[in-house]
Amino acid sequence: MDAMEFFELSTGQWRSQRTTHHLAFKRAEMGESEIHIEVLAVGDPKVLEICELHDVDPSLAIGGAFVSWQGSMGWDRNEENHAGSTVFVLVPDADQPQQGKLLRERGYAEIVPVIGQYHIDDDNGLVLTTEYETMSSTERFWFANPSLRLRTSTVKRFGGFSTATFCTEFRVESTVDDASSVDGTDRSSLPSDQVQPGSEATKPFSFFGW
Repeated sequence: MDAMEFFELSTGQWRSQRTTHHLAFKRAEMGESEIHIEVLAVGDPKVLEICELHDVDPSLAIGGAFVSWQGSMGWDRNEENHAGSTVFVLVPDADQPQQGKLLRERGYAEIVPVIGQYHIDDDNGLVLTTEYETMSSTERFWFANPSLRLRTSTVKRFGGFSTATFCTEFRVESTVDDASSVDGTDRSSLPSDQVQPGSEATKPFSFFGW
């Protein structure tokens, strides 16, 4: 499998169940989201736009994906939800097409345009690594079967790991209503320093959906 084949297998509508461990606070937060993924061909205006954003020759790209999502987490306050969309573009290495650069409209750990590294591992998992000025993130995605996708992610900042996330994602046949919270935790009752991991400035979202 190559990265574009992984994109193609991921096309469609997914329901994601997520557990994020905030390691510094020894607390876990549950959440869920609805994710929609579309494959983008070479020459698609969205692909060309992201290449231009990163000053990359579009002829080096092999395609990309458009991802939109709607989600919620257990610590959300005042019916806060998480919705958005983004575009990703694959630029493989010339001599090793199983790896290369992933051009992102926005990063996983910081909401800024960023270029990460990807590779397909020996078990056909897609592994993404992104370095930022103050942190780094690693994500891995794999299929248990065509309708069940799993992913893990870790964010490391200030010399240590700060979050670790595991998601189970089920393919659905049609668009589903916005996801609702799956955890009854009252986030407003937590100390302010424990609310910080969910702040909008650093809230992680993933390659294939938030």
